[in-house]
Amino acid sequence: MTDSRSEPIGGRCVLGIDIGAGSLKTTVVDEHGAERGSATRDFPTRVPHPGWSEQDPEDWWRALCDTVPRALAQAGLSPSTVRAVAFSAGAHSPVLTGADGRLLRPAILWNDQRSGVEARELQERHGDRILELALNRPVPTWTMPQLMWLVRHEPEIAAATRHVYVAKDWLRMRLSGGWHTDVTDAVGTLLWDHGAHRWSEELCAMIGWDVTTLPPVVGPTDRVGSVTAEASRECGLPVGTPVVCGTSDTSAESYGAGSDCAGSGVVKLATAGTISIVGDAPRVHPTLINYPFAIPGLWYTITGTNGCASAHRWLRDRFFMREGENGAEVFARMDALAAQVPAGSDGLLFHPYLQGERAPYWDPLLRADFVGMTMGHGSGHFVRALYEGIAFSLRDVLDQFRAQGLDMTEARIVGGGARSALWRQIVADVLGVRIVLPAVTDASFGAALLAGVAAGFFEDERAAARHGQGTRAVHEPDPERVARYTDLFGLYKATQAGLADINHRLHAFAAAARRPS
Repeated sequence: MTDSRSEPIGGRCVLGIDIGAGSLKTTVVDEHGAERGSATRDFPTRVPHPGWSEQDPEDWWRALCDTVPRALAQAGLSPSTVRAVAFSAGAHSPVLTGADGRLLRPAILWNDQRSGVEARELQERHGDRILELALNRPVPTWTMPQLMWLVRHEPEIAAATRHVYVAKDWLRMRLSGGWHTDVTDAVGTLLWDHGAHRWSEELCAMIGWDVTTLPPVVGPTDRVGSVTAEASRECGLPVGTPVVCGTSDTSAESYGAGSDCAGSGVVKLATAGTISIVGDAPRVHPTLINYPFAIPGLWYTITGTNGCASAHRWLRDRFFMREGENGAEVFARMDALAAQVPAGSDGLLFHPYLQGERAPYWDPLLRADFVGMTMGHGSGHFVRALYEGIAFSLRDVLDQFRAQGLDMTEARIVGGGARSALWRQIVADVLGVRIVLPAVTDASFGAALLAGVAAGFFEDERAAARHGQGTRAVHEPDPERVARYTDLFGLYKATQAGLADINHRLHAFAAAARRPS
């Protein structure tokens, strides 16, 4: 009998690698679907101008080279046991390279708001046609308006671009040299014609973009290359190790959490907060977002709020963090303070629009606020109000599904914010649904399961997804708190509507103040 941390005779494993909002995680999963080890490395997000959000893709590669050997060491497995590697990352974020293969500029992230003007123009001029072809409406989150912004503001970069990658695909290219994407990330560019199943010259023409710069499209479990000699020297994986395409982070995360059939609901408390419901077809509507799911034949419909764990971190870093403190310990202290505050935060409301807002307002000019402050409010009130405000924003999102006949009575909860039992319960009470915390809640595990399918560890994608169906905790909505939060949600909506015009005027005021005199 072997120790669980030593390398078993004949042991085999796969790796899932996920680019998160501020860190990269590598997870090791064995041939039985069990997580054996993991490692994480942080990297910075740069904000060169208000509303912008960029990262250096080379930071992702350095994080991969750091975390792969550490994750395998924690698992007690050698690199020679790795049978496949797959990737996930946030959708939409374009990485551009020139004729020599070098990066032309930092990656524009999905939460970047610079292309608000372009998104509005696309909606006004071509909105119905874009929705018909690409199944979704243009907003600053998507690659299409981001590339349109580049054509206008960095035309030399647009002209020099020979290959467009989505984030995970560029990182995978560094490992194996291939140029591909999966259909989920293709749909996420807003340049993919779903009906014709090809890149759309018509959609590219709307923004003046060369369709030949867009990659071949394959399946999430397709092998698209092998570890190169150069990559092997840097990261330690053997030359020839199979490399699998992978998919977007939300698809991988929902898949890894055990969503394997139509009707499955997932709430995500990550950098952004999202709700997704798996179905057997897209639900095309301007308020909803549609992507093909990791399991063939299924789709997931999703929409969400821009500010979630990012707002939580902002509150921590600006008002709670002390020099020399550990960030996780500060979060725990904040959580304990919030637990002492009653539901409703004694009338303190928070709107989490620190980076504008997606659903249901699709307005990059909205601003965050705390409303209703009194001398009686202490630090714990602000933390709980933030938890509640993000849950209210998710309720705003869920109401968009309900308006289209989609609903859920239970949802699996994932993302970093799901570590807080208090926050999970608040979500259950605000949404009025049963919340289930899965045994594993991150995208790198889902990516590893896709690698396991490619490696032959599992019969198919659905069989692999069953390994993510363990449960750590269940939160039932409390009827008394549900009623209380329903009343408070009405005030949340009323203050949002009342402040929207003021938000726009404040944006104009700040923009004027930044102009040189």
